[in-house]
Amino acid sequence: MPYRNMSLDDFARYVGLDAREVQKLADRGKLPGQKVGGEWRFNQARVTEWLQQEMPSLDESRLVTLERAMGGGADDGSMIVTDLIGLEGIDSAMRANTKGSVLRELVKLAERTGLLYDPEGLLAALEAREEMCSTGLQHGVAIPHPRQPMSYVSAEPLVCVARTSRGIGFGSPYGELSRLFFLICCHDDRHHLRVLARLMRILTPDTIEAVMAVDSREKLLKALIEKETQVVEAVR
Repeated sequence: MPYRNMSLDDFARYVGLDAREVQKLADRGKLPGQKVGGEWRFNQARVTEWLQQEMPSLDESRLVTLERAMGGGADDGSMIVTDLIGLEGIDSAMRANTKGSVLRELVKLAERTGLLYDPEGLLAALEAREEMCSTGLQHGVAIPHPRQPMSYVSAEPLVCVARTSRGIGFGSPYGELSRLFFLICCHDDRHHLRVLARLMRILTPDTIEAVMAVDSREKLLKALIEKETQVVEAVR
Protein backbone atom coordinates (compact mmCIF):
# COMPACT_ATOMS: atom_id res chain seq x y z
CA MET A 1 0.00 0.00 0.00
CA PRO A 2 1.50 3.39 -0.98
CA TYR A 3 2.26 5.88 1.73
CA ARG A 4 -0.43 8.52 1.99
CA ASN A 5 -0.50 12.13 3.09
CA MET A 6 -2.08 12.90 6.44
CA SER A 7 -3.92 15.96 7.65
CA LEU A 8 -3.01 17.60 10.93
CA ASP A 9 -5.79 15.67 12.69
CA ASP A 10 -4.65 12.42 11.05
CA PHE A 11 -1.10 13.07 12.26
CA ALA A 12 -2.30 13.80 15.79
CA ARG A 13 -4.21 10.51 15.94
CA TYR A 14 -1.28 8.61 14.43
CA VAL A 15 1.20 9.72 17.08
CA GLY A 16 -1.25 9.98 19.99
CA LEU A 17 -1.03 13.73 20.52
CA ASP A 18 -3.64 16.44 20.96
CA ALA A 19 -4.31 18.25 17.67
CA ARG A 20 -3.70 21.62 19.33
CA GLU A 21 -0.22 20.51 20.42
CA VAL A 22 0.50 19.24 16.93
CA GLN A 23 -0.60 22.59 15.47
CA LYS A 24 1.82 24.45 17.74
CA LEU A 25 4.71 22.12 16.94
CA ALA A 26 4.02 22.32 13.21
CA ASP A 27 3.84 26.11 13.27
CA ARG A 28 7.21 26.17 15.06
CA GLY A 29 8.78 23.98 12.37
CA LYS A 30 9.25 21.04 14.74
CA LEU A 31 7.40 18.48 12.62
CA PRO A 32 8.10 16.92 9.18
CA GLY A 33 5.18 18.55 7.35
CA GLN A 34 4.43 21.21 4.81
CA LYS A 35 1.52 23.53 4.15
CA VAL A 36 -0.61 22.90 1.09
CA GLY A 37 -3.35 25.41 0.42
CA GLY A 38 -2.91 26.77 3.92
CA GLU A 39 -3.37 23.33 5.55
CA TRP A 40 -0.68 21.15 7.08
CA ARG A 41 0.05 17.87 5.29
CA PHE A 42 2.31 15.06 6.50
CA ASN A 43 3.69 12.23 4.40
CA GLN A 44 3.50 8.97 6.34
CA ALA A 45 6.89 7.71 5.12
CA ARG A 46 8.58 10.92 6.28
CA VAL A 47 6.69 10.76 9.58
CA THR A 48 7.94 7.22 10.17
CA GLU A 49 11.54 8.27 9.52
CA TRP A 50 11.13 11.31 11.77
CA LEU A 51 9.73 9.22 14.62
CA GLN A 52 12.62 6.77 14.35
CA GLN A 53 15.11 9.60 14.71
CA GLU A 54 13.18 11.37 17.48
CA MET A 55 12.52 8.25 19.56
CA PRO A 56 15.72 8.39 21.65
CA SER A 57 14.82 11.88 22.87
CA LEU A 58 11.32 10.95 24.08
CA ASP A 59 10.66 10.46 27.77
CA GLU A 60 8.88 7.44 29.25
CA SER A 61 5.39 8.95 29.13
CA ARG A 62 5.73 9.94 25.47
CA LEU A 63 7.07 6.49 24.59
CA VAL A 64 4.07 4.87 26.28
CA THR A 65 1.73 7.24 24.42
CA LEU A 66 3.39 6.38 21.13
CA GLU A 67 3.12 2.65 21.80
CA ARG A 68 -0.59 3.02 22.44
CA ALA A 69 -1.09 5.15 19.35
CA MET A 70 0.62 2.54 17.19
CA GLY A 71 -2.12 0.08 18.11
CA GLY A 72 -3.21 -2.36 20.76
CA GLY A 73 -2.14 -0.25 23.72
CA ALA A 74 1.21 -0.28 25.47
CA ASP A 75 -0.25 -1.98 28.53
CA ASP A 76 -2.53 -4.66 27.10
CA GLY A 77 0.08 -7.37 26.76
CA SER A 78 -0.61 -7.86 23.06
CA MET A 79 2.97 -7.04 22.07
CA ILE A 80 6.00 -8.44 23.86
CA VAL A 81 9.27 -7.56 22.16
CA THR A 82 11.20 -10.34 23.86
CA ASP A 83 8.84 -12.84 22.21
CA LEU A 84 10.53 -11.84 18.95
CA ILE A 85 13.98 -12.81 20.30
CA GLY A 86 14.96 -16.46 20.16
CA LEU A 87 18.15 -17.92 21.59
CA GLU A 88 19.32 -18.70 18.05
CA GLY A 89 19.08 -14.95 17.36
CA ILE A 90 21.46 -13.99 20.17
CA ASP A 91 25.25 -13.77 19.91
CA SER A 92 26.86 -12.87 23.23
CA ALA A 93 30.35 -12.65 21.70
CA MET A 94 29.99 -11.39 18.15
CA ARG A 95 33.22 -11.18 16.20
CA ALA A 96 33.20 -7.83 14.44
CA ASN A 97 35.46 -4.79 14.51
CA THR A 98 33.90 -2.37 12.03
CA LYS A 99 30.43 -1.02 11.38
CA GLY A 100 30.22 -2.95 8.11
CA SER A 101 31.19 -6.23 9.74
CA VAL A 102 28.62 -5.66 12.51
CA LEU A 103 25.85 -5.37 9.92
CA ARG A 104 27.05 -8.46 8.07
CA GLU A 105 27.25 -10.50 11.27
CA LEU A 106 23.78 -9.37 12.35
CA VAL A 107 22.35 -10.55 9.04
CA LYS A 108 24.09 -13.91 9.53
CA LEU A 109 22.57 -14.06 12.99
CA ALA A 110 19.12 -13.41 11.53
CA GLU A 111 19.73 -16.23 9.05
CA ARG A 112 20.25 -18.63 11.95
CA THR A 113 16.64 -18.05 13.04
CA GLY A 114 15.42 -19.70 9.84
CA LEU A 115 13.05 -16.76 9.28
CA LEU A 116 15.10 -14.73 6.82
CA TYR A 117 14.12 -14.89 3.13
CA ASP A 118 16.50 -12.33 1.68
CA PRO A 119 19.83 -11.81 3.47
CA GLU A 120 21.24 -9.64 0.69
CA GLY A 121 18.15 -7.45 0.65
CA LEU A 122 18.25 -6.98 4.41
CA LEU A 123 21.95 -6.12 4.41
CA ALA A 124 21.43 -3.55 1.64
CA ALA A 125 18.53 -2.01 3.57
CA LEU A 126 20.56 -1.81 6.79
CA GLU A 127 23.47 -0.18 4.98
CA ALA A 128 21.14 2.34 3.32
CA ARG A 129 19.62 3.24 6.70
CA GLU A 130 23.04 3.78 8.27
CA GLU A 131 24.11 5.99 5.38
CA MET A 132 21.11 8.21 6.07
CA CYS A 133 21.71 8.45 9.83
CA SER A 134 23.49 6.23 12.34
CA THR A 135 21.31 4.08 14.58
CA GLY A 136 23.91 4.34 17.34
CA LEU A 137 22.45 5.54 20.64
CA GLN A 138 23.75 6.37 24.11
CA HIS A 139 25.27 3.89 26.56
CA GLY A 140 26.96 1.80 23.85
CA VAL A 141 23.73 0.63 22.17
CA ALA A 142 22.84 0.60 18.47
CA ILE A 143 19.57 -0.52 16.90
CA PRO A 144 20.12 -1.22 13.18
CA HIS A 145 16.95 -1.55 11.13
CA PRO A 146 15.75 -0.99 7.56
CA ARG A 147 14.70 2.53 6.67
CA GLN A 148 11.23 1.19 5.94
CA PRO A 149 9.74 -2.11 7.14
CA MET A 150 9.91 -4.82 4.48
CA SER A 151 7.78 -7.97 4.52
CA TYR A 152 9.80 -9.70 1.81
CA VAL A 153 12.98 -10.16 3.83
CA SER A 154 11.61 -12.35 6.64
CA ALA A 155 8.81 -14.84 7.23
CA GLU A 156 7.95 -13.24 10.60
CA PRO A 157 9.02 -10.12 12.49
CA LEU A 158 12.22 -10.74 14.42
CA VAL A 159 14.70 -9.10 16.74
CA CYS A 160 18.31 -10.26 17.05
CA VAL A 161 20.75 -9.25 19.79
CA ALA A 162 24.54 -9.24 19.73
CA ARG A 163 27.38 -8.07 21.98
CA THR A 164 30.97 -7.33 21.08
CA SER A 165 33.92 -7.57 23.44
CA ARG A 166 35.02 -4.03 22.69
CA GLY A 167 33.40 -0.84 21.48
CA ILE A 168 32.98 -0.24 17.75
CA GLY A 169 32.71 3.11 16.01
CA PHE A 170 29.13 3.07 14.76
CA GLY A 171 28.73 6.78 14.09
CA SER A 172 26.64 7.47 17.17
CA PRO A 173 25.69 11.17 17.34
CA TYR A 174 26.51 10.95 21.05
CA GLY A 175 30.16 10.23 20.24
CA GLU A 176 30.13 6.84 21.96
CA LEU A 177 31.42 3.47 20.80
CA SER A 178 28.79 0.73 20.46
CA ARG A 179 28.94 -2.74 22.03
CA LEU A 180 25.33 -3.90 22.23
CA PHE A 181 23.29 -4.29 19.04
CA PHE A 182 19.61 -4.96 18.38
CA LEU A 183 18.55 -5.78 14.82
CA ILE A 184 14.86 -5.05 14.20
CA CYS A 185 13.05 -6.53 11.21
CA CYS A 186 9.29 -5.83 11.16
CA HIS A 187 6.68 -5.95 8.39
CA ASP A 188 4.79 -2.67 8.83
CA ASP A 189 5.36 0.84 10.14
CA ARG A 190 3.16 0.59 13.21
CA HIS A 191 4.68 -2.62 14.50
CA HIS A 192 8.17 -1.34 13.78
CA LEU A 193 7.57 1.86 15.73
CA ARG A 194 5.98 -0.01 18.64
CA VAL A 195 8.95 -2.37 18.87
CA LEU A 196 11.38 0.54 18.71
CA ALA A 197 9.49 2.47 21.41
CA ARG A 198 9.38 -0.60 23.67
CA LEU A 199 13.12 -1.15 23.28
CA MET A 200 13.74 2.45 24.26
CA ARG A 201 11.81 1.80 27.46
CA ILE A 202 13.63 -1.47 28.16
CA LEU A 203 17.17 -0.27 27.53
CA THR A 204 17.82 1.79 30.65
CA PRO A 205 21.43 2.15 31.82
CA ASP A 206 20.82 -0.49 34.53
CA THR A 207 19.40 -2.97 32.03
CA ILE A 208 22.27 -2.38 29.62
CA GLU A 209 24.78 -2.96 32.40
CA ALA A 210 23.03 -6.21 33.37
CA VAL A 211 22.90 -7.44 29.78
CA MET A 212 26.59 -6.70 29.27
CA ALA A 213 27.56 -8.51 32.50
CA VAL A 214 25.88 -11.89 31.95
CA ASP A 215 27.86 -14.83 30.63
CA SER A 216 25.35 -16.68 28.45
CA ARG A 217 22.62 -16.17 25.85
CA GLU A 218 20.06 -17.56 28.26
CA LYS A 219 20.92 -15.04 30.97
CA LEU A 220 21.01 -12.20 28.46
CA LEU A 221 17.49 -12.99 27.28
CA LYS A 222 16.30 -13.44 30.85
CA ALA A 223 17.54 -9.96 31.77
CA LEU A 224 15.62 -8.44 28.86
CA ILE A 225 12.47 -10.40 29.68
CA GLU A 226 12.57 -9.30 33.31
CA LYS A 227 12.93 -5.64 32.36
CA GLU A 228 10.14 -5.80 29.77
CA THR A 229 7.84 -7.40 32.34
CA GLN A 230 8.56 -4.47 34.64
CA VAL A 231 7.84 -1.77 32.05
CA VAL A 232 4.60 -3.46 30.97
CA GLU A 233 3.40 -3.91 34.53
CA ALA A 234 4.31 -0.33 35.43
CA VAL A 235 1.59 1.15 33.19
CA ARG A 236 -1.21 -1.28 34.03
